Amino acid sequence: MNVNTIFKLLPAVVLSVITMESCQNMDKNENTKEEKNAIEIIMARKSVRSYTSRPVEKEKVDIMLKAAMAAPSAVNKQPWAFIVIDDRDVLNKLAEVLPYAKMTAEAPMAIVVCGDLAKSLNGEFGKYWMLDCSAASENLLLAAEALELGAVWTAIYPEEQRIENVRKVLSLPEHIVPFNLIPIGYPQRNEEAKDKFKQENIHYNQW
Repeated sequence: MNVNTIFKLLPAVVLSVITMESCQNMDKNENTKEEKNAIEIIMARKSVRSYTSRPVEKEKVDIMLKAAMAAPSAVNKQPWAFIVIDDRDVLNKLAEVLPYAKMTAEAPMAIVVCGDLAKSLNGEFGKYWMLDCSAASENLLLAAEALELGAVWTAIYPEEQRIENVRKVLSLPEHIVPFNLIPIGYPQRNEEAKDKFKQENIHYNQW
């Protein structure tokens, strides 16, 4: 084989080697990066109260909100509203007025889950919106876990003073009730979920 023939074949040989290496790397990535299934995410969820300063990407915020709104609700009323907060001044103010949400002062963002009484089953006299917002909140927390974020549910409702404090900070109209505040961020350290399974809490057919 002469030199000219070798040079003509060289690009094809190089391309073949690169393709083989790419496939091998792809196989390695697929083997090392195992996606968690839904049950594993549920079992891995934990309350995270300490975060890095790294901002949460908008794409991940959108996914969490979509997951929250995929929750079931009474008669499909979907009586929820979500306030995404990434303004440092607002986060600090919320940390000041909520006794169990001090970690909000270091979180890069938070989401306030609210009940919209104008959409709730039976309106302002109904209580189903609380159940609906709880389901949405849990979906949001599970999505955060799936996205390798840390989050924690901090209660606002039913404490009247907390509700009024948050109303003032966020300028909420009367028909919007702040239900909880969920600080979110990248965890400062790896934390393990607690095993909360207790056999004594299970009954079959009757008490």
